[in-house]
Amino acid sequence: MTVYNFYIGLDLGQAQDYTALTVIERKHFNYSLPREQYHIRHLERPKLGTPYPAIVEKVQDLMQSNKLLNQAALVVDATGVGRPVVDLFRKAGLRPVAITITGGNTVTVGDGGYHVPKRDLVTTLQVLFQSGRLKVAGGLKLAPVLVEELLNFKVKINVKTAHDSYEAWREGIHDDLVLAVALACWYAEKRRIARPVDKPAGW
Repeated sequence: MTVYNFYIGLDLGQAQDYTALTVIERKHFNYSLPREQYHIRHLERPKLGTPYPAIVEKVQDLMQSNKLLNQAALVVDATGVGRPVVDLFRKAGLRPVAITITGGNTVTVGDGGYHVPKRDLVTTLQVLFQSGRLKVAGGLKLAPVLVEELLNFKVKINVKTAHDSYEAWREGIHDDLVLAVALACWYAEKRRIARPVDKPAGW
């Protein structure tokens, strides 16, 4: 199993939604316990309407400009319009992990990636925050926006079907940063039985 120290999460926006990009560092402080911490090192929202090829170029430049990110796991939202964008990443020579967000109850593998219930993504994020295992680097401009998105998130239960859905409290509130971080964290937690290799300082 490949060991990653960094995870890049990318939630792809559409016409009225932001695309959100995050970089999370995986840190293992106690090798006697399988409990890593995840430090959010980068949060970014490209301008609304940024073309998808430009998003691919931005991510590629980010990974190439920092040697610590050369081997980062790139986790991309492949839901809906995201599928052809995943193909653009592959054509660019990158190896995206495609995540299709579903309303189901079970994680499945198919179509060159994972199908993951939104419940699993959000629950992973909540557990990490509540346990103190997810940290936000000081000084990140969008950190307050991420916190606001988390506070505005709620669970909506359909009393007839008992199905749950996750959405913002008010119409017009974005959840792109939450989902970008959740994508990276979910995949990192899935692979956390592998211990990170030593890396040079410098991030």
